[in-house]
Amino acid sequence: MESATIREGLKRYSIGEKLRRLRLRKSMGLSELSKHTGLSASLLSKLERDLMHPTLPTLLRIALVFSVGLEYFFNPEPKPIIEIIRKRVRLRFPEAADKRHPAYHFESLDFAAENRKLNAYYAEFEAVETSHLRKHEHPGIEFLFLISGKLVLQVGDDEPELAEGDAIYFDSAVPHSYRRVGSRRTTALVVVTT
Repeated sequence: MESATIREGLKRYSIGEKLRRLRLRKSMGLSELSKHTGLSASLLSKLERDLMHPTLPTLLRIALVFSVGLEYFFNPEPKPIIEIIRKRVRLRFPEAADKRHPAYHFESLDFAAENRKLNAYYAEFEAVETSHLRKHEHPGIEFLFLISGKLVLQVGDDEPELAEGDAIYFDSAVPHSYRRVGSRRTTALVVVTT
């Protein structure tokens, strides 16, 4: 009776699942993990499938291989980041440079997500005179996928022209600007690392 109670108590920690996730993140097979820990591959397989529960010394051997503390196996998993940003709640902003003649308008596609590693925008480019274009720069990398229309980017001394379906990846610390070509609606998905 006591071992069944212990088993049920350990089940809530999902030790087997955490062990499997650690192993797969390192692209390691059970036999390779066996060599590093001195534990048999069949024992490790049983631990991953929660058919057996490890002793603390066994768990410590595994933790050392993956450079994690024992607490990793007993702390709750962080909740996965999932945020849905509905079109109806997005706000549209003009570029900051010239509010009277903005070269583009943008909408943040990920404003609700916490601890972002990147920023994603939907951008719509306006027809503006070249004299109203202003280069800007920011740390990181920028990726732009042109959804519709034609667009000329000025990135440093380069001026690549993009057509619908083209993409560009560049160092956004280099001064850059965007210019719509023609009268067709020009839109893009823009992703910037933070």
